[in-house]
Amino acid sequence: MSDKANDPVQVWHTMLAEMEKGFNAMATQVMGTEQFSRVTHQLTGASVGAQKTVGDLMERYLVAMNLPSRAQMVSFGERLNAIEGQLNEIKALLNRVHGDAQDNGLSTPKPPRTKQPPSATGGGGSA
Repeated sequence: MSDKANDPVQVWHTMLAEMEKGFNAMATQVMGTEQFSRVTHQLTGASVGAQKTVGDLMERYLVAMNLPSRAQMVSFGERLNAIEGQLNEIKALLNRVHGDAQDNGLSTPKPPRTKQPPSATGGGGSA
């Protein structure tokens, strides 16, 4: 077997570990400063401002294109869910009423036919 000092993989691993330790020490030192904290705070504020600006521009663009905004789509989805819930309640009530009517021997009569079958009209030919 080869010596660990001459093993290229071991040398590479040791070098990476030392580089990582050095980078971590430098990052800890830099991140601990007041200046770093101030710059990070300013960048975060700028990012939030940019997001708001882009959102406002997108809202105006969608209005100009006569398209719904994200907020409107969310509202539509909520309203649709509420309508579906109400329809499910109505359906359950109808099933319960219909089931009760069948249990009591009552059934809803079929509506009368308004169109006569072709054999009853005398051949069904055109006049």
